[in-house]
Amino acid sequence: MTSTPKNQNPNQRATARERLKQAQQAEARAAKRRRGLTVAVSVAAAVAVIAGGTALAVSSASKDDGTPTAAAVAPANTSATDDTVVVYGKADAPHTLAVYEDFRCPVCRAFETSAGQTVQQLADQGDYKIEYHLATFLDGNLGGKGSKTALAAAGAALDEGVDKFKAFHDVLYANQPAESEDGFGDVNHLLDLAGQVPGLKTDAFTKAVTEGTYKGWAAKVSTAFNKSGVSGTPTVKLDSRTLAVIGQDGKPVTGEQFTALVRQTVGG
Repeated sequence: MTSTPKNQNPNQRATARERLKQAQQAEARAAKRRRGLTVAVSVAAAVAVIAGGTALAVSSASKDDGTPTAAAVAPANTSATDDTVVVYGKADAPHTLAVYEDFRCPVCRAFETSAGQTVQQLADQGDYKIEYHLATFLDGNLGGKGSKTALAAAGAALDEGVDKFKAFHDVLYANQPAESEDGFGDVNHLLDLAGQVPGLKTDAFTKAVTEGTYKGWAAKVSTAFNKSGVSGTPTVKLDSRTLAVIGQDGKPVTGEQFTALVRQTVGG
């Protein structure tokens, strides 16, 4: 029971009780709104605007980000001393393009849709090699396990070959579910998508995806991302120099614009 000062008259006490009742009702309504907007708030937190007006998915650390849940069995064809980087392209390429992404990141999908083909083309012709640094923080921001599960499946694709990884990477972005859905959390759905990559669905690949063989590796890759100093996706660096792949209007660069950024950065 709420107490009121003894020196208040009955009218004052009635007014105080009414104000208290109104405040309690307002708080109840606010709590209801908070419960109803949980997903919307999570999405807003995951897709934010940083300095310069550039939209990207922003990392928000969660308890299970990068926490190994299984032995970190690394797939074949990984690179770097700790097996957390995937390299696509010619090993002797004169430049290195570092790409930081999360498979559930909608802004990453926008970038891949707009300029992804050109990004690969420049790597294929030897302008640079691509280093993929992959994250899973959107599972924490949005809820679910799709980023981790997709990354583990991508590890199974990598075990089949770097070209298979790259093709599966592209298929995942082309079929990315809405932010509020955890479609990549279903391994059967991932196996269906893998069917779009010729020769990928071997018995070994299917077994690795179904059994989660590379979940521990995915956690290790996620931990490496969290320690990289990169706070959002997509982040793209050419020889350690960040490229503005998302404009101030929130739109990704086109393939032609991306090529111009590369030429400008390397002085070619």
